[in-house]
Amino acid sequence: MRIVLAEDLHILRDGLVMLLEAEGFEIAAAVSSGPELRLALTRERPDVAVVDVRLPPSYTDEGLQAALEARREIPGLPVLVLSQHVEQLYARELLADGAGAIGYLLKDRVVNADQFIEAVRRVAAGGTAMDPEVIAKLLTTNAHDVPIARLTPREREVLELMAQGRSNAAIATRLFLSESAVGKHTAAIFAKLDLPPSDDDNRRVRAVLTYLNHT
Repeated sequence: MRIVLAEDLHILRDGLVMLLEAEGFEIAAAVSSGPELRLALTRERPDVAVVDVRLPPSYTDEGLQAALEARREIPGLPVLVLSQHVEQLYARELLADGAGAIGYLLKDRVVNADQFIEAVRRVAAGGTAMDPEVIAKLLTTNAHDVPIARLTPREREVLELMAQGRSNAAIATRLFLSESAVGKHTAAIFAKLDLPPSDDDNRRVRAVLTYLNHT
């Protein structure tokens, strides 16, 4: 699996390269600025981009904008964003096209190598990997939109954990439920969000994006 990595801190960038290579990933490019990232993404067309939000020269949202620009040129390009802080606007921009294959992790999570690698693989496979703190921030806005308002409190809990990228088995463990109970909640969520039958993984992503874009 080929990765383009963008991080301006030399030590962190080298550390991430070592970690990813140790897990069997190929680093197609490791860059430190927005212009370099745009070029690398369009040239290399990686399986996934791992991108720091704030990159030179602006140190604002240069990394995110470069990734979104490349994603418009390469529809569905998987992007995992790393950020020092939760920025609702950045999260919503990342979610805007509703195509999935996106993630937003706080840099603190990178110290947990297993969690980070799992997120990279999940996003590369077309799923979502949203940091719990990012989800919590998004939930501070209006939560009464239809069809989200149709969900029961338990269904919202299940969907919130789905947004973190957790499997039914992991959700069952977290909520002290059986897997069959989680399956029933998931089926109810799909029905209430008006998601027609299709590949289950695809419906999970669409349910998560509907949830995050309407809360």
